[in-house]
Amino acid sequence: MTRTTNEQPIGRADTGTPGPSGALVPVLAFAGIVVAVMQTLLVPVIKDLPQLLGTEPSNATWVLTSTLLSGAVATPIMGRLGDLYGKRRMLIASLSVMVVGALISAFTSALLPMIVGRTLQGFAMGAIPLGIGLMRDMLPREKLGSAMALMSSSIGVGGGLALPAAALVAQHTNWHALFYGAAGLGVLSIALTLLVVPESKVRAEGTFDGLGALGLSVGLVLFLLPITKGSDWGWTSATTLGMFAGSAAVLLLWGVYELRSKAPLVDLRTTARPAVLFTNLASIMVGVSFYVVSLVLPQLLQLPKETGYGLGQSMVVAGLLVAPLGLTMMVTAPVYARLSAKYGPKTTLILGMLIIAIGYGAGLGLMSAAWQSLVIAVVLGAGIGLAYSSLPALIIGAVPASETGAANGLNTLMRSIGTSVSSAVIGMVLANTANNVGGVAIPTMHGFRVSFLIATAAVAVGLLLALFLPKQRPAAHTQLRASSEEDANLERAEEAMRGFRGRVLDAGGTPVARAKVTLIDRRGRQAGATLSADDGSYALAVPAQGAYVLAARADGHAPLASSATHTGDDSPVDLDLSLPGETVPA
Repeated sequence: MTRTTNEQPIGRADTGTPGPSGALVPVLAFAGIVVAVMQTLLVPVIKDLPQLLGTEPSNATWVLTSTLLSGAVATPIMGRLGDLYGKRRMLIASLSVMVVGALISAFTSALLPMIVGRTLQGFAMGAIPLGIGLMRDMLPREKLGSAMALMSSSIGVGGGLALPAAALVAQHTNWHALFYGAAGLGVLSIALTLLVVPESKVRAEGTFDGLGALGLSVGLVLFLLPITKGSDWGWTSATTLGMFAGSAAVLLLWGVYELRSKAPLVDLRTTARPAVLFTNLASIMVGVSFYVVSLVLPQLLQLPKETGYGLGQSMVVAGLLVAPLGLTMMVTAPVYARLSAKYGPKTTLILGMLIIAIGYGAGLGLMSAAWQSLVIAVVLGAGIGLAYSSLPALIIGAVPASETGAANGLNTLMRSIGTSVSSAVIGMVLANTANNVGGVAIPTMHGFRVSFLIATAAVAVGLLLALFLPKQRPAAHTQLRASSEEDANLERAEEAMRGFRGRVLDAGGTPVARAKVTLIDRRGRQAGATLSADDGSYALAVPAQGAYVLAARADGHAPLASSATHTGDDSPVDLDLSLPGETVPA
């Protein structure tokens, strides 16, 4: 741990950034919902894609696979570009590429152009970490928790709401209208972002790591491609095994290169911190559990009643019954903010996964009526909403502000990997347990229940991983302000795991009580405040490692500012603040 000081009289802090409007959070969350709509808009017509595109089923799956691969590659890269060159700028770029891709898909019924369009649409996935990064840079801390929760959950909210809407469009109009609608939503999101969202002034140092981006892209494609196509190619085929081996080799070499790079695409040393590592691993498990319900319930609801277990609902009704999954996730965001402020994001993550486990466990016996699917969707939506909402708070609490975009991009990637693994595994389970009726594979109730058991097991692993997260106290995630609650805030700050502490003294070394001590980050924004105790002691938690200014002010003394750096470990930095001897005229 290192520290530097440079004491000087304090002036007025000015970030130079216009304050965000009240519409900032809804606009950024809407961008996340638009991304989710883009991902799920083809779900109602998946089974018809080979006929619509005039190709074989194995080729038609590339329309979905291409979006997954481009989204996985783009997410960490766009996050890093946002840290370097502006998160708002990269958010608009991501949405613009999506609009172009949607229009290409809207004007074609040929396979290759459709794949190109869907590949471009996948670039929109970068909007999620970029939006979270903008929220961290712009919002006061008392509003940050619920805002990040809503942004993190937007992928599920949009997916849940898009299913019935896409089903209605696909059932009553030409299927190309789905892409026109996605393009229109993208244009609206871009316009709202330009009007409402200011650019963040927070920038990472260094340049873009092009070679690191290439290595990560190749490694991810080699890993995700056999996961999504393994059922077609054969899980033990030379192609599948060769790609997995190639992925391991490329990612290993990429990791060695990143560790040696002065400006890496992903700071692997930061990623290896327990708080970041176990959060990312738990994110994979949450992603697995989220996708299972999206695969199972729509199929169960639409299977004919003649099967003996199908619920015989139309495409639109099935979408409406699954939609509460996303609606509940949206409603959960403010609930998460209150729980996290009191108990911390680690606790809310564990609580969320417990609720998911209860939902899947109960779901094993709740598959005989349409209303039971509604109950399952609501319970799982609450659990997934809490879990998803906790993830960005855990990441942001462990990385510097200049790495927010890249770190959340990597976390979003981990969720995507979870959904990819879930899609492959559940698809294989349902295919292997299906009944062949007249040459058509019909999923069985046994396959549905095995899928729910797999989701429960994934959540159990996620719970175990979450238990290894470092203990975080709620005080580290709340704004400390000088008010009528200064003493309580001081007590909470003293309990913080990392930060600055010391005493406020006058020129003769006598403790100064009730001096206001303010923590200012490198952008000139207040990051915390408290009043010194009767013995002059103070303590302030830091949101992340980096350079700060501690400003002290007391009646009868000239104000003082002292610069200090916290390196991010759990030990507080000791720093006494000596107020100048001259007094301030009344």
